[in-house]
Amino acid sequence: MEQANEERRPHGRSDSDASTGDPVAKAGSAAADFLEAVKPRLRGWLHLGTAPLALAAGVVLVSLAPTGLSRLASAIYAISSVLLFSTSAIYHVGRWSNRAVAVLRRMDHANIYLIIAGTYTPFVLLVLGGGLRTAMMTVIWGGATAGVLFKMFWLNAPRWLSTALYLAIGWVAVLFIPQLVGGTHPATWILILVGGVLYSLGAVVYGLKWPNPAPRWFGFHEIFHSLTIAAFVCHYIAVSFVVYTVG
Repeated sequence: MEQANEERRPHGRSDSDASTGDPVAKAGSAAADFLEAVKPRLRGWLHLGTAPLALAAGVVLVSLAPTGLSRLASAIYAISSVLLFSTSAIYHVGRWSNRAVAVLRRMDHANIYLIIAGTYTPFVLLVLGGGLRTAMMTVIWGGATAGVLFKMFWLNAPRWLSTALYLAIGWVAVLFIPQLVGGTHPATWILILVGGVLYSLGAVVYGLKWPNPAPRWFGFHEIFHSLTIAAFVCHYIAVSFVVYTVG
């Protein structure tokens, strides 16, 4: 029985990590045990395949950006995208110690706020100007920073609360729609809207844990990951339009 239990533990895990009383280790142990018990076989592999593609796409975007400001905006977007997919892949596919699980889980959840702010950045920097640009950057990055701190210090917050925060920060741009739409091609905003809806649907699936079509292979979390990839593609094309035409 002991041997069987040992085989189910992620590589490098040790029961002594959780027995020390360290809350980080305990959180990691609980997360790791849960993931090992119910994790579908495809968990994380979609993001693992997307991470190098996001890196390559980001390099192209930055390289072809025509101005210094557009290169900066592109770099911020590209970095946030690569962080999202690579951290998610490392966390979900790898087998880690209890402490590593706790740290990676925090990073994985926090990166969602960074991709929201990172996606907004090219549009705000390249389309808006003056005080409005400053106000919008303050709102989106202030919200992202608050979200990251929230995830770092309250990892086990209710799922509905995390979902609500993701959606609130993600849709804050509705406050500035007239200004943003006026400076871009309609196709750009169709892509932004479609991507936003896809991200939002993913957040709802994550929050509800439904639908969960094939728990052993492709569950609700894989649907969530699939929707984030589709949303990223939409937003990458939209960002490219703005960088190459406005930037």
